[in-house]
Amino acid sequence: MKLPTRYLPRVVRTAVRFAVLGISGTLVQTWFFMAALFALDDPEKGAVLYYTAFTIGYIMEMIPNYLLSNWYTFGTRPNWKNASGFVIARVVNFPLQLALLPLFIRLLPTWRDDYISFLVIFIAGCVNYFICLLFFKKKKE
Repeated sequence: MKLPTRYLPRVVRTAVRFAVLGISGTLVQTWFFMAALFALDDPEKGAVLYYTAFTIGYIMEMIPNYLLSNWYTFGTRPNWKNASGFVIARVVNFPLQLALLPLFIRLLPTWRDDYISFLVIFIAGCVNYFICLLFFKKKKE
């Protein structure tokens, strides 16, 4: 299938595709986050509830994101190098998200939980993109 982004310069194409995949991944992660909040709802748990729900969303989105990052975003095949790079990016990304989540919950008390999760994921996603660029390189043709 020929994608419309094929006409863009490689650097721009990769960034646009990363954003498209990031948006869809964010929707998946947020859906699981909200579903977990609903399923685990317990007023006594407080912040633990948010961290648990956020972790569930993060894990559920991770594997399809890796596979689609290879095929769609970077035009590569899964291998040990990009898998390790993806894991490194995620090891940086996840604590960053967990640090930003309570910060924004306190700074933006009138915002809905899903809006805050979108903001947190967006900021961490930008950092994630630049880390992934180091590991997902297509071989010269």
